[in-house]
Amino acid sequence: MKLVIFGLTISSSWGNGHATIWRGLLSELIMRGHEVVFFERDVPYYAAHRDLVELPGGLLVLYRDWDQIGSLARQELSGADAAIVSSYCPDGLVATNLVCESSALRVFYDLDTPVTLSRIRAGESLNYLGGRGLIDFDLVLSFTGGAALEALRDELGAPQVAPLYGSVNPRTHRPVAPNQRFRASLSYLGTFASDRQESLTELFVQPACAMPNERFLIGGAQYPQDFPWTANIYFVRHLAPADHPAFFCSSRLTLNVTRGVMREMGWCPSGRLFEAAACGVPIISDHWKGLDEFFQPEHEILIARESNEVVAALQRDEEELRQIATAARERVLAEHTARHRAEELEQLLANARAGETLEV
Repeated sequence: MKLVIFGLTISSSWGNGHATIWRGLLSELIMRGHEVVFFERDVPYYAAHRDLVELPGGLLVLYRDWDQIGSLARQELSGADAAIVSSYCPDGLVATNLVCESSALRVFYDLDTPVTLSRIRAGESLNYLGGRGLIDFDLVLSFTGGAALEALRDELGAPQVAPLYGSVNPRTHRPVAPNQRFRASLSYLGTFASDRQESLTELFVQPACAMPNERFLIGGAQYPQDFPWTANIYFVRHLAPADHPAFFCSSRLTLNVTRGVMREMGWCPSGRLFEAAACGVPIISDHWKGLDEFFQPEHEILIARESNEVVAALQRDEEELRQIATAARERVLAEHTARHRAEELEQLLANARAGETLEV
C-alpha cells in the first residue's frame, strides 16, 4: 500500500504532539512493507527545533510554499492507495482539493478533534477544514473517541468515522537509568496551554507548595514568564523524544494533565500517557470520561482531582508505586503500541476501500 500524508509536522517535536505519534506509526507501516510519503511545510519555528531530517524507509518532503511541490504532490497521489490530510496541516485546504481529485482513498485524521469542534462551534474558520466540512472524505479518523466521533459525523458530515488513538514506540520509550539532571519527586512533560493551567496549578504547583523539600520538574515549551514558579519547581526547556525516557525514569511519579476542551469531551488519551507507562513510571492523571478504558484506576494509574490527592500519591510506598507502573507498562505493551495502531489503520483502510460501514 502506498500512503501519502499532508500533515502538520513529523520533523520537529517542538510544541506539538503530532510528530512523535507520526514517527511511531509510520515507522511501523514502513516495516510492514508499505510505502509512505509525508509532506510538511518547512516553517521557521519547527526548522529551529528539528529533531528528524529524514523518514527512514520513506520520503519526507519539506517545502516552503505549495507552488514548490504542487506537481510533486499530484504525482505521488497518482499512485497512492490512500491519502491522509491531518488537522492543523497549514495547507490542508489545497491538499484536500488535490486529494479529492485523485483516485486514492480520501482520509482525514484529526489529531485535535475537541479543539477542531470547539473552534467550529465558535464560528471560527480553519486553515485545514473548509466550508464543506468532512463530507468529501471516505474515512475520518479521530485521536479522540466517545462523543467526538458522533460530532464529526453529525456536525461536520463525516461519512465514516473511527478512533485512531495515540500510541508509543517501545523501542524509543522504555525503562532507562535515571539522569541526575531530571531527578524529581514529580515530573510533568507537556507544552504550555492556557486551558491546562488551572489543572496544572491544582495538581502540580500546589503540591509543590505543600512539599517544599521535594523537587518538582517541568519539561516543555512556550511557558510564560508569569507562570507561578516556586523555589522547588525546576524547568527544562523542550526535550527531544530521545530524552523522554530519562526524563520520565528520573522521577518517582509523573503527572498527566489534559487540555480543558479534551477533558470535557473524554476518551482523549495523550501520547504522553502511553510514553510514560512504556517507560515503567507510575502515572497520576487528571480525570476524564473514558480513562478507565485505557488504564484501570488504582491498579494501572492513579487519579487526582485535588492537590491533596497528589500529595498522598507521593507519600505512597515505593513497592506499591512500582506495581502500578509495572501493570501500566504491561497494558500499554499489550494494547497501545505503534504496531497495534498500524494494524488498526491497515484494517480501517481495508474496510473503507471495501465500502464496509463502521460502527461508532
